[in-house]
Amino acid sequence: MGLDLRADPITLTAALVDIPSESRHEQRIADEIESALRAQAPHFEVIRSGNAVLARTNLGRSSRVLLAGHTDTVPAADNVPSRRDGDLMYGCGTSDMKSGDAVFLHLAATIAEPAHDLTLVMYDCEEIESSANGLGRIERDLPAWLAADVAILGEPSGGFIEAGCQGTIRVVATAAGTRAHSARSWLGDNAIHKLGAVLDRLSRYQARSVDIDGCVYREGLSAVRIDGGIAGNVIPDAASVTINFRFAPDRSVEQAVAHVHEVLAGLDVTCETTDAAAGALPGLANPAAAALVAAAGGQVRAKYGWTDVSRFAALGIAAVNYGPGDPNLAHKVDEHVDITAITATTETLRAYLTA
Repeated sequence: MGLDLRADPITLTAALVDIPSESRHEQRIADEIESALRAQAPHFEVIRSGNAVLARTNLGRSSRVLLAGHTDTVPAADNVPSRRDGDLMYGCGTSDMKSGDAVFLHLAATIAEPAHDLTLVMYDCEEIESSANGLGRIERDLPAWLAADVAILGEPSGGFIEAGCQGTIRVVATAAGTRAHSARSWLGDNAIHKLGAVLDRLSRYQARSVDIDGCVYREGLSAVRIDGGIAGNVIPDAASVTINFRFAPDRSVEQAVAHVHEVLAGLDVTCETTDAAAGALPGLANPAAAALVAAAGGQVRAKYGWTDVSRFAALGIAAVNYGPGDPNLAHKVDEHVDITAITATTETLRAYLTA
Protein backbone atom coordinates (compact mmCIF):
# COMPACT_ATOMS: atom_id res chain seq x y z
CA MET A 1 0.00 0.00 0.00
CA GLY A 2 1.40 3.41 -0.98
CA LEU A 3 1.56 6.69 0.89
CA ASP A 4 -1.74 8.36 1.69
CA LEU A 5 -0.99 12.07 1.40
CA ARG A 6 -4.52 12.98 2.54
CA ALA A 7 -4.12 11.12 5.83
CA ASP A 8 -3.37 13.02 9.01
CA PRO A 9 0.22 14.32 8.65
CA ILE A 10 1.06 12.54 11.91
CA THR A 11 0.19 9.23 10.25
CA LEU A 12 2.04 10.31 7.11
CA THR A 13 5.14 11.14 9.18
CA ALA A 14 5.19 7.60 10.56
CA ALA A 15 4.80 6.16 7.06
CA LEU A 16 7.74 8.19 5.77
CA VAL A 17 9.93 7.27 8.76
CA ASP A 18 9.14 3.61 8.16
CA ILE A 19 10.76 3.84 4.70
CA PRO A 20 14.55 3.68 5.31
CA SER A 21 16.25 6.43 3.33
CA GLU A 22 19.85 6.89 4.38
CA SER A 23 21.71 9.29 2.10
CA ARG A 24 22.34 7.78 -1.35
CA HIS A 25 19.57 5.24 -0.73
CA GLU A 26 16.48 7.36 -1.40
CA GLN A 27 15.12 5.60 -4.48
CA ARG A 28 12.31 3.80 -2.67
CA ILE A 29 11.05 6.86 -0.82
CA ALA A 30 11.30 8.96 -4.00
CA ASP A 31 9.31 6.32 -5.91
CA GLU A 32 6.63 6.32 -3.21
CA ILE A 33 6.38 10.12 -3.12
CA GLU A 34 6.28 10.44 -6.90
CA SER A 35 3.57 7.80 -7.23
CA ALA A 36 1.47 9.39 -4.47
CA LEU A 37 1.72 12.91 -5.91
CA ARG A 38 0.76 11.77 -9.40
CA ALA A 39 -2.28 9.92 -8.05
CA GLN A 40 -3.43 12.26 -5.29
CA ALA A 41 -2.39 15.78 -6.40
CA PRO A 42 -3.56 16.01 -10.03
CA HIS A 43 -3.36 19.82 -10.00
CA PHE A 44 0.46 19.52 -9.78
CA GLU A 45 2.91 19.02 -12.63
CA VAL A 46 5.30 16.31 -11.39
CA ILE A 47 8.82 15.47 -12.62
CA ARG A 48 11.75 13.44 -11.34
CA SER A 49 15.42 14.42 -11.00
CA GLY A 50 17.46 11.43 -9.88
CA ASN A 51 16.03 10.61 -6.47
CA ALA A 52 14.40 14.02 -6.09
CA VAL A 53 10.73 14.63 -6.84
CA LEU A 54 9.53 18.05 -7.97
CA ALA A 55 5.94 19.23 -8.35
CA ARG A 56 4.35 22.59 -9.08
CA THR A 57 1.04 24.28 -9.78
CA ASN A 58 0.56 26.67 -12.66
CA LEU A 59 -2.59 28.52 -11.59
CA GLY A 60 -1.50 32.00 -12.61
CA ARG A 61 -1.22 33.32 -9.06
CA SER A 62 0.69 36.56 -8.49
CA SER A 63 3.23 34.87 -6.19
CA ARG A 64 4.88 31.49 -5.78
CA VAL A 65 5.85 29.71 -2.56
CA LEU A 66 8.38 26.88 -2.69
CA LEU A 67 8.24 24.12 -0.07
CA ALA A 68 11.48 22.17 0.12
CA GLY A 69 12.43 19.14 2.20
CA HIS A 70 15.17 16.56 2.07
CA THR A 71 14.09 12.93 2.23
CA ASP A 72 17.39 11.42 3.34
CA THR A 73 18.47 10.68 6.89
CA VAL A 74 21.70 9.91 8.67
CA PRO A 75 22.33 6.16 9.17
CA ALA A 76 19.66 4.56 11.35
CA ALA A 77 20.58 3.49 14.89
CA ASP A 78 18.09 0.69 15.42
CA ASN A 79 15.40 3.41 15.38
CA VAL A 80 13.37 2.33 12.34
CA PRO A 81 10.44 1.70 12.19
CA SER A 82 8.81 4.51 14.10
CA ARG A 83 7.07 4.09 17.44
CA ARG A 84 4.68 6.21 19.50
CA ASP A 85 4.80 7.01 23.20
CA GLY A 86 2.00 9.39 24.07
CA ASP A 87 2.50 12.63 22.14
CA LEU A 88 6.02 11.67 21.07
CA MET A 89 6.91 9.81 17.90
CA TYR A 90 10.36 8.20 17.87
CA GLY A 91 12.40 7.16 14.87
CA CYS A 92 15.19 8.10 12.48
CA GLY A 93 14.19 11.25 10.64
CA THR A 94 11.16 12.10 12.79
CA SER A 95 12.63 15.49 13.62
CA ASP A 96 15.10 15.93 10.76
CA MET A 97 13.00 16.15 8.71
CA LYS A 98 10.33 13.68 7.71
CA SER A 99 7.73 15.41 9.87
CA GLY A 100 8.36 18.56 7.81
CA ASP A 101 8.15 16.52 4.60
CA ALA A 102 4.83 15.05 5.74
CA VAL A 103 3.37 18.49 6.40
CA PHE A 104 4.38 19.72 2.92
CA LEU A 105 3.13 16.63 1.12
CA HIS A 106 -0.17 16.67 3.00
CA LEU A 107 -0.77 20.34 2.19
CA ALA A 108 0.07 19.81 -1.47
CA ALA A 109 -2.55 17.08 -1.71
CA THR A 110 -5.27 18.81 0.31
CA ILE A 111 -5.15 22.47 -0.76
CA ALA A 112 -7.04 22.67 -4.04
CA GLU A 113 -7.12 26.47 -4.34
CA PRO A 114 -3.94 27.95 -2.83
CA ALA A 115 -3.51 31.70 -2.63
CA HIS A 116 -0.05 31.28 -4.19
CA ASP A 117 1.25 28.99 -6.86
CA LEU A 118 3.13 26.22 -5.10
CA THR A 119 6.34 24.36 -5.87
CA LEU A 120 7.25 21.23 -3.92
CA VAL A 121 10.85 19.98 -3.90
CA MET A 122 11.59 16.69 -2.13
CA TYR A 123 15.33 16.20 -2.61
CA ASP A 124 18.09 13.75 -1.81
CA CYS A 125 21.55 13.68 -0.22
CA GLU A 126 21.30 16.69 2.07
CA GLU A 127 22.97 14.97 5.03
CA ILE A 128 26.29 14.32 3.25
CA GLU A 129 28.88 16.34 1.33
CA SER A 130 27.61 19.45 -0.42
CA SER A 131 28.74 18.22 -3.84
CA ALA A 132 26.15 15.41 -3.66
CA ASN A 133 23.26 17.61 -2.51
CA GLY A 134 20.18 17.05 -4.68
CA LEU A 135 19.15 20.69 -4.39
CA GLY A 136 22.47 21.70 -5.92
CA ARG A 137 21.87 19.28 -8.79
CA ILE A 138 18.42 20.76 -9.38
CA GLU A 139 19.89 24.26 -9.36
CA ARG A 140 22.33 23.22 -12.09
CA ASP A 141 19.99 21.11 -14.22
CA LEU A 142 16.51 22.57 -13.62
CA PRO A 143 16.99 26.15 -12.38
CA ALA A 144 13.51 27.28 -13.47
CA TRP A 145 12.01 24.90 -10.92
CA LEU A 146 13.57 26.89 -8.07
CA ALA A 147 12.01 30.21 -9.05
CA ALA A 148 9.83 31.54 -6.20
CA ASP A 149 9.02 34.60 -4.16
CA VAL A 150 9.73 32.80 -0.89
CA ALA A 151 11.12 29.37 -0.02
CA ILE A 152 10.24 27.43 3.13
CA LEU A 153 12.53 24.58 4.19
CA GLY A 154 10.97 22.09 6.57
CA GLU A 155 14.14 21.79 8.65
CA PRO A 156 13.46 21.30 12.36
CA SER A 157 12.92 24.69 13.93
CA GLY A 158 10.88 23.94 17.04
CA GLY A 159 7.80 25.60 15.60
CA PHE A 160 9.61 28.93 15.19
CA ILE A 161 10.37 30.52 11.87
CA GLU A 162 14.16 30.45 11.83
CA ALA A 163 15.16 33.07 9.34
CA GLY A 164 18.30 33.05 7.23
CA CYS A 165 21.32 31.16 8.52
CA GLN A 166 24.88 31.66 9.66
CA GLY A 167 27.78 31.28 7.31
CA THR A 168 30.68 29.01 8.16
CA ILE A 169 34.36 28.79 7.33
CA ARG A 170 37.16 26.55 8.53
CA VAL A 171 40.68 27.92 8.69
CA VAL A 172 43.77 25.85 9.50
CA ALA A 173 46.46 27.87 11.30
CA THR A 174 49.83 26.12 11.02
CA ALA A 175 52.97 26.81 13.05
CA ALA A 176 56.43 25.74 11.89
CA GLY A 177 59.38 24.94 14.12
CA THR A 178 62.60 22.93 14.22
CA ARG A 179 62.72 19.24 15.09
CA ALA A 180 65.08 18.11 17.89
CA HIS A 181 65.47 15.47 20.58
CA SER A 182 63.36 16.39 23.60
CA ALA A 183 66.36 15.76 25.88
CA ARG A 184 68.04 18.69 24.11
CA SER A 185 64.92 20.80 23.58
CA TRP A 186 66.93 24.04 23.36
CA LEU A 187 68.24 22.85 20.01
CA GLY A 188 64.73 22.80 18.58
CA ASP A 189 61.81 25.18 18.11
CA ASN A 190 58.54 23.69 19.41
CA ALA A 191 55.70 24.24 16.91
CA ILE A 192 53.04 23.10 19.38
CA HIS A 193 54.08 25.76 21.89
CA LYS A 194 53.53 28.42 19.21
CA LEU A 195 49.88 27.44 19.04
CA GLY A 196 49.45 28.65 22.61
CA ALA A 197 49.26 32.22 21.31
CA VAL A 198 46.56 31.19 18.82
CA LEU A 199 44.50 29.51 21.53
CA ASP A 200 44.93 32.52 23.79
CA ARG A 201 43.56 34.81 21.08
CA LEU A 202 40.58 32.50 20.56
CA SER A 203 39.81 32.15 24.26
CA ARG A 204 39.78 35.94 24.67
CA TYR A 205 37.74 36.55 21.52
CA GLN A 206 34.53 38.53 22.08
CA ALA A 207 31.86 37.20 19.72
CA ARG A 208 29.71 39.75 17.93
CA SER A 209 25.91 39.72 18.00
CA VAL A 210 24.05 41.50 15.22
CA ASP A 211 20.35 42.22 14.78
CA ILE A 212 19.06 41.79 11.23
CA ASP A 213 15.33 42.19 10.57
CA GLY A 214 14.66 41.56 14.26
CA CYS A 215 16.71 38.33 14.28
CA VAL A 216 19.81 38.30 16.48
CA TYR A 217 22.71 36.29 15.07
CA ARG A 218 25.50 35.48 17.50
CA GLU A 219 28.87 34.67 15.99
CA GLY A 220 31.39 32.14 17.27
CA LEU A 221 35.11 31.64 16.64
CA SER A 222 36.28 28.31 17.99
CA ALA A 223 39.20 25.89 17.86
CA VAL A 224 37.74 22.54 16.80
CA ARG A 225 40.84 20.41 16.19
CA ILE A 226 44.55 20.34 17.00
CA ASP A 227 47.14 18.33 15.09
CA GLY A 228 50.82 17.92 15.87
CA GLY A 229 53.51 15.81 17.45
CA ILE A 230 55.87 13.13 16.15
CA ALA A 231 56.91 10.98 19.06
CA GLY A 232 57.21 11.13 22.83
CA ASN A 233 60.86 12.17 22.63
CA VAL A 234 60.79 14.59 19.68
CA ILE A 235 60.30 18.36 19.60
CA PRO A 236 57.73 18.82 16.80
CA ASP A 237 58.52 20.95 13.80
CA ALA A 238 54.89 21.41 12.72
CA ALA A 239 51.51 21.76 14.42
CA SER A 240 48.15 23.18 13.45
CA VAL A 241 44.80 24.20 14.88
CA THR A 242 41.58 24.10 12.88
CA ILE A 243 39.33 27.08 13.56
CA ASN A 244 35.61 27.23 12.76
CA PHE A 245 34.07 30.66 12.37
CA ARG A 246 30.26 30.79 12.40
CA PHE A 247 29.44 34.27 11.18
CA ALA A 248 26.36 36.44 10.84
CA PRO A 249 24.93 36.71 7.33
CA ASP A 250 25.79 40.39 7.01
CA ARG A 251 29.38 39.23 6.35
CA SER A 252 30.46 37.68 3.07
CA VAL A 253 32.76 34.65 3.03
CA GLU A 254 35.61 36.94 1.98
CA GLN A 255 34.94 39.28 4.90
CA ALA A 256 34.78 36.33 7.29
CA VAL A 257 38.14 35.02 6.10
CA ALA A 258 39.65 38.49 6.42
CA HIS A 259 38.30 38.75 9.96
CA VAL A 260 39.95 35.49 11.05
CA HIS A 261 43.25 36.68 9.58
CA GLU A 262 42.79 39.95 11.46
CA VAL A 263 42.20 38.12 14.76
CA LEU A 264 45.41 36.11 14.27
CA ALA A 265 47.48 39.01 12.91
CA GLY A 266 51.05 39.15 14.23
CA LEU A 267 51.21 35.50 15.27
CA ASP A 268 53.84 33.14 13.87
CA VAL A 269 51.39 31.00 11.87
CA THR A 270 50.21 30.59 8.30
CA CYS A 271 46.49 30.31 7.56
CA GLU A 272 44.64 28.27 4.95
CA THR A 273 40.88 28.30 4.39
CA THR A 274 39.74 24.72 3.86
CA ASP A 275 35.94 25.07 3.75
CA ALA A 276 33.49 27.92 3.31
CA ALA A 277 29.75 28.45 2.89
CA ALA A 278 27.97 31.79 2.79
CA GLY A 279 25.19 32.62 5.19
CA ALA A 280 21.71 33.83 4.24
CA LEU A 281 20.03 37.09 5.20
CA PRO A 282 16.58 36.62 6.75
CA GLY A 283 14.78 38.54 4.00
CA LEU A 284 11.77 39.17 6.24
CA ALA A 285 11.04 42.48 4.52
CA ASN A 286 9.82 40.41 1.56
CA PRO A 287 5.99 40.62 1.66
CA ALA A 288 5.53 36.87 1.22
CA ALA A 289 7.97 36.16 4.05
CA ALA A 290 6.38 38.81 6.27
CA ALA A 291 2.98 37.20 5.71
CA LEU A 292 4.38 33.86 6.87
CA VAL A 293 5.74 35.45 10.05
CA ALA A 294 2.31 36.97 10.68
CA ALA A 295 0.62 33.60 10.12
CA ALA A 296 2.97 32.04 12.67
CA GLY A 297 2.06 34.64 15.27
CA GLY A 298 5.38 36.45 14.97
CA GLN A 299 7.38 33.53 16.33
CA VAL A 300 10.63 34.20 14.52
CA ARG A 301 14.28 33.90 15.46
CA ALA A 302 17.70 33.65 13.83
CA LYS A 303 18.92 30.30 12.52
CA TYR A 304 22.08 29.12 14.26
CA GLY A 305 23.87 26.83 11.86
CA TRP A 306 23.96 26.50 8.07
CA THR A 307 21.09 25.17 5.99
CA ASP A 308 20.05 25.11 2.35
CA VAL A 309 18.28 28.45 2.77
CA SER A 310 21.69 29.80 1.79
CA ARG A 311 21.24 28.35 -1.70
CA PHE A 312 17.98 30.22 -2.13
CA ALA A 313 19.40 33.44 -0.72
CA ALA A 314 22.18 33.25 -3.33
CA LEU A 315 19.42 33.13 -5.96
CA GLY A 316 17.80 36.25 -4.51
CA ILE A 317 14.90 34.32 -2.96
CA ALA A 318 13.78 35.04 0.61
CA ALA A 319 14.01 31.76 2.52
CA VAL A 320 13.22 30.53 6.02
CA ASN A 321 13.40 27.30 7.99
CA TYR A 322 10.07 26.19 9.42
CA GLY A 323 9.36 22.66 10.57
CA PRO A 324 7.78 20.84 13.52
CA GLY A 325 10.96 19.03 14.58
CA ASP A 326 13.34 20.09 17.35
CA PRO A 327 16.82 20.87 15.96
CA ASN A 328 18.41 19.67 19.22
CA LEU A 329 17.06 16.16 18.60
CA ALA A 330 18.33 15.74 15.04
CA HIS A 331 20.57 12.70 14.45
CA LYS A 332 20.16 11.38 18.00
CA VAL A 333 19.51 7.72 18.76
CA ASP A 334 16.31 8.76 20.54
CA GLU A 335 15.34 11.27 17.84
CA HIS A 336 11.66 12.13 18.16
CA VAL A 337 9.02 14.72 17.37
CA ASP A 338 6.09 16.01 19.38
CA ILE A 339 3.05 15.16 17.27
CA THR A 340 1.20 18.24 18.51
CA ALA A 341 3.87 20.32 16.74
CA ILE A 342 3.12 18.49 13.47
CA THR A 343 -0.53 19.51 13.77
CA ALA A 344 0.31 23.11 14.71
CA THR A 345 2.75 23.54 11.82
CA THR A 346 0.23 22.11 9.37
CA GLU A 347 -2.48 24.49 10.56
CA THR A 348 -0.18 27.53 10.39
CA LEU A 349 1.00 26.74 6.87
CA ARG A 350 -2.51 25.93 5.67
CA ALA A 351 -3.67 29.35 6.87
CA TYR A 352 -0.71 31.03 5.17
CA LEU A 353 -1.07 29.20 1.86
CA THR A 354 -4.81 29.78 1.60
CA ALA A 355 -5.10 33.31 3.02
